[in-house]
This record gives sequence, structure tokens and C-alpha cells, in this order.
Amino acid sequence: MQQQHTRHIGPVALMLTGLGSIIGSGWLFGAAHAAQIAGPAAIVAWIVGMVIILSIALSYAELGAMFPETGGMVRYARYSHGSLLGFIAAWANWIAIVSVIPIEAEASVQYMSTWPYAWAQNLYHNGELSTVGLSFAAVLVIAYFLLNYWGVKLFAKANSAITVFKVIVPAVTVGALVYSGFHSENLNNPALGGFAPFGWASVMTAVATSGIVFSFNGFQSPINLAGEARNPGKSVPFGVVGSILLAAVIYVALQVAFLGALSPAELAHGWKGLDFSSPFAQLAMALGLNWLMMTLYFDAFVSPSGTGATYMASTSRMIYGMQRNGTMPAIFGRMHPLYHIPRPAMWFNLAVSFVFLFFFRGWGTLAAVISVATVISYLTGPISAAALRRCAPELPRPLRLSGIGVIAPFAFVCASLVLYWARWPLTGQILFLIVAALPVYIWYQAKAGWPDFKRELKGAMWMVLYLPVMALLSWIGSAEFGGLNILPYGVDMAVVAAASLGFYFWGVNSGWYTRYLRDEHDPKLVEAMQRENEPAGKLAPQRG
Repeated sequence: MQQQHTRHIGPVALMLTGLGSIIGSGWLFGAAHAAQIAGPAAIVAWIVGMVIILSIALSYAELGAMFPETGGMVRYARYSHGSLLGFIAAWANWIAIVSVIPIEAEASVQYMSTWPYAWAQNLYHNGELSTVGLSFAAVLVIAYFLLNYWGVKLFAKANSAITVFKVIVPAVTVGALVYSGFHSENLNNPALGGFAPFGWASVMTAVATSGIVFSFNGFQSPINLAGEARNPGKSVPFGVVGSILLAAVIYVALQVAFLGALSPAELAHGWKGLDFSSPFAQLAMALGLNWLMMTLYFDAFVSPSGTGATYMASTSRMIYGMQRNGTMPAIFGRMHPLYHIPRPAMWFNLAVSFVFLFFFRGWGTLAAVISVATVISYLTGPISAAALRRCAPELPRPLRLSGIGVIAPFAFVCASLVLYWARWPLTGQILFLIVAALPVYIWYQAKAGWPDFKRELKGAMWMVLYLPVMALLSWIGSAEFGGLNILPYGVDMAVVAAASLGFYFWGVNSGWYTRYLRDEHDPKLVEAMQRENEPAGKLAPQRG
């Protein structure tokens, strides 16, 4: 059974936790990266990204309210499809989230590298942090760790204050850049290729790889902290949806302001010629806005640090959840008796953060990788929500999402398209990273004596085949997305959408009333299921 946690996080604090996770280094770098890939059409990329993430998040909001558990994001697929699919989803989700901790630290140090001091300018060279820069980043990661070490209540209070600042600074940045001289001609300049200079395929690639998906990723934090939320049936959806919508407004405004603030000299080599180490700070410097430049340098610590601290909290809950799934050592399931946090899991994530920090030494190096891993981790949410509607309709649902029959398949198809838009060979590389973790699962299953393995494999077979099929479609897809052009542009996306829709229905029909729901769930829900099945007085049998 799940250990009980103090429920002291309200809906506003939960939304601020999500917004604090979302607004991190993404706003500092995302606009510049998206403009470099898609030109002014990057505005559309942010809107498309918001719609896709919101559709996915709605499925997770229903699941988070149903199962208000610490680290819930790594457990839902296990409830609906068994341990194998649960492991694949949990691994992808953890990889995507834990790697955010070092990337936020790297973002802060990368902004430092444009300070007008020789020692600062030696922190970052040729797209990588120097040894001294890595040391600075390591110190920041330790600070994120310490902020969470004495309990989630301290973290929540600190994060709420940080988030208010993180929202104000982007808003001030937008106003200052627009007021200082907005070049509206940049949005549709024929000499630069017009509104979409690289075609609409570039807009889709920007969604997948420029940091847009990465920038919205923080919606998971309210779900992972659902076990510590008051009235999760209302707090979780409020926190998830509210944080995404507020962040979308901020991101679109920042993108428009960035595009209009660029001078003709900065666009002399076209959109692909943009080259910024600290985009908004360098723009402020060029415009003579020294006060804004100093504010941005300060915020380059606050925004990423708020997100890094939030992810340090949520990833420890994910490791805790994976241990409860039976695929991590028992030590990671230990909760501190006073502070009610999984400290051993925090130490593990700290060590892994250092590994990512020293192997991936720049913001751009990690952003695309994180985005693709994130999309893979999202795939199971819509399917789990729909499958549980089918095979476990009696479970109490504090939030019952209207239109799940449309929203869930739409979200799954969108996630599949984003995975495809990431371009070959990145899609294949990340899919391999996910599959490479399967020996861990096999080890723990062998130790347990392979319980009900045929059924577990049946529940996950759709995902086992989905991953190589998506890699194949990416490889033979259109040249616009890095493929061999066997499937021409347009036809390729139709094929991906049709194939993913087929996998969606297969996945939904592969779900069943697993023993994990029966044996491991919250006592109140177990009692509700017992009452539902009276007078037999037994739990519902597993159903196929």
C-alpha cells in the first residue's frame, strides 16, 4: 500500500508549481532556437505545441485525480496494462525529466558567459561549457537538491515566490522589447523568405526539437505531487490546465517580441544565421536596455533554478514510484519519517544529474534529446485513461473528462507526429535509448519468478511493436524530416497518423483490470470496488 503523505498543497500552489516547472530555461532560449528553425512561423509552432501538450495533459489530469499518488506519472500504465508497459513508460518519463535538472543549471551558466568579464566569457565555448563552467553548473544542481532536502512544504513556499518573479520578468521583457522599437516587417519580409521561409515542415520540426515540447514539459509536476495535494480531484486539473494556458500566453508573446526586436544587421545572414549565447540579454544589450539586461542575467538564475528545484522534487517521487512498481531497489522507497520525502531517491537523482551534466555540456545538446524522450513518455497517458474507462469503469473518478473518446486518440496521434517531426536519425537514437533499458526490467522479473509474464507481454505488445514501426517510418519518411523520401512529404504524415491511430485502438483494447489495481491501490478505492461487487464480497476478477 502507498504510504500516506501530508496533503498541504492547495490548487493555486499546485498551479504555480506547474508554471514554475514550465517557465525555466525554455523561455530564455526557445524563441531564438524556434526562429532559427522556422523563422516568423515559430509563432505558429508555439500554438501547435500548446494544443498538443494540452490534449495530452487532459488525459493525465483524469489519471492524476483518480490516482493521487506521489510519483503517479510512472505508475498509470502499470495499472492499465501491466508491469512491462509500466516500466517502458516510467523509464522514458524519468529520462526526460531527470535530464532537465542539469540542463537548467547549464542554462544559467550559459547566460553568465556573456557577462562583460573575461572569467565569465571563459565559461562557455563552441557550444559547450568549459571545466569551470561545469563546476558552476554542479554547484547549482546541489543548490536545487538542498532546496528540497527538508521537505516539499519548504519547496512549495519557495517555488510560489520564485514563480511570481518568473512570470513578471518575461512580461516586462516583452513590453520593453516592443516599446524599444518593434520591426513589424520582420514578421513577413519577402527578402527573408516571408512568414514561413523554410516551409511548414520546419514549423513541425521546431515543435519537436527547438525546445517547445521541452518548454511545456512542466505540466507533469502537479500530477507527480498529487499525493500531497488537497482535494486532488479539483486541484490537479486546475494546476495542469491553468499552468499550460498561462505559459502559452507568455511563450507566444515572447516569440513575437523576439522576432520584432531583431535588427537588420542581426538578420543579415537570414534566420538560420542567428547566433545567440544568451538571446534576450544580448538583444537588450544591443538596444541599450542595460536595466533589462541586468534583470535578465539575474532571472537566468531564478527561472532555471526554480524549474531545476521543482524537477528535483518531482523526479525523486518518480524514482519512489518506480520502486513501488518493483523495478528499483527497495532503498528508493524509503520516506523520511519527519519530512515525508524519499531522500535516497533524491541522492540517486543527484548522481544521475551529474552524469548528464558532464556528458552533455550545452543547453542545445540536451534540448532535442529531452523533447523526444518526453514525447515517448507521453504516449501511454491517453491510452491508459481510455483503457481504464473500458476495463475498470467502477473506479471512482473525481475528474471525469468529457470527450475522452476524441481527446485521447487525438493526443496519441499528435504525440506520434511530434516524434516523427523530430527527424531521423534522432528519432531512432532515442527509441534505442528507451529499448536499451529493458534488461533492467528483465532482471527484476527474473528475480520475481516471471509472474504472469505472458499477460504482461500481451498488455505491452502494442508498444513493443510501435517503437520500431515509428523508427522505420522515420527512416523511410520524407526528406523534409530527414528520411529517405520513400514516403513523400504529406503522404508521410498521413501514414504516421493512420498507423498511430491503429496502435492507439490496439493499445486501448490491450488494457485489463490488472492485479496492481487490485493489490496496490489506495484502500478507499479497494473498499469502493468491494462494495461495487457485493454481495459476492470479493474484488473484481481480472478481466480481459
